[in-house]
Amino acid sequence: MTDPETLTVQLGARSYPIVIGEGLLDGAGALAGRLRGPDAVVVTNDVVGPLYLDAARRALGDRLAAVHVLPDGEAHKDLGQVAAIIDTLVDARANRDTTVVALGGGVVGDMAGFAAACYQRGVDFIQVPTTLLAQVDSSVGGKTGVNHARGKNLIGAFHQPTFVLIDLATLDTLPDRELAAGLAEVIKYGLLGDAAFFGWLEDNVTALRRRDKRALQQAVRRCCEMKAAIVAADEREAGQRALLNLGHTFGHAIESVTGYGEWLHGEAVAAGLLMAARASGLGAAELDRIRDLIAAAGLPVAPPPVGAARLREAMQLDKKVQAGRLRLVLLRGIGEAYVTADFSGQALAEALAPADVGAG
Repeated sequence: MTDPETLTVQLGARSYPIVIGEGLLDGAGALAGRLRGPDAVVVTNDVVGPLYLDAARRALGDRLAAVHVLPDGEAHKDLGQVAAIIDTLVDARANRDTTVVALGGGVVGDMAGFAAACYQRGVDFIQVPTTLLAQVDSSVGGKTGVNHARGKNLIGAFHQPTFVLIDLATLDTLPDRELAAGLAEVIKYGLLGDAAFFGWLEDNVTALRRRDKRALQQAVRRCCEMKAAIVAADEREAGQRALLNLGHTFGHAIESVTGYGEWLHGEAVAAGLLMAARASGLGAAELDRIRDLIAAAGLPVAPPPVGAARLREAMQLDKKVQAGRLRLVLLRGIGEAYVTADFSGQALAEALAPADVGAG
């Protein structure tokens, strides 16, 4: 059993804690004491609910007003499902002092957070992420939203949680493929700003895949530390927060052209990380290190054979496009990312080229 650790996202009056540990959700009243109002509505999905909803009930005690269960998967991350969450809030007669509790992975957190941002112009919400990807990335920082048929996360809002509870025990029930998908975001943090952490991942990727709790806690803590610092400095992505999108412009395009859900988000990001590295013009030694770590994590090192032209078209809908110009997060080296619209068209074409292999 690991000892709990607490980090803080420093946002002035809207600062909030992130508590990381093992078995945290099992504590009676573990969430009830975090509510600023009288009651809560839990949003979960039909996979996570049967596993952890009873624990969430105990953690909330008599403060639980209603539960909304979403269908599982990225394919359902749309405005219709957000409207259904809001219907549940209305049916429960939720007021502005109600708290929405997101119990699940990144899709649940995004939709529950967006519903909380919209309902009565904004109510509190708490994140209880149950996937590695959500624990290291999407549960922290206040980005909420849903997909449009033509682009990933094109509809959304910034709405910070009031508390993030990360129970590493929930990773025990996570399928191997989902665990690997979360490792893509972990690798991203090493690449964008911590070369020593990247090296630590090279040494510990086997322990992480084996679900060693000490290794997992160290990885989750480091990712949350890095994200908390970036969000505190640039909450609404006016500058350095865009670095967190390393690999995502490519990855979101993969998800869009393949249909949401065929590739997991982390799988698309993994391929996108290597594509970004290639577009950066890194040397063979660094490219090999990046490729080898992604492969060791059980993740794809190339995009699907959908065609470079389709990927390039999807990338034009990315939120980092400004004045019609595509901006990319690229690498000067492992541990040093930057955002630019001044990149080599040939390098980008070469990064997308593997997508043409086998494409009809």
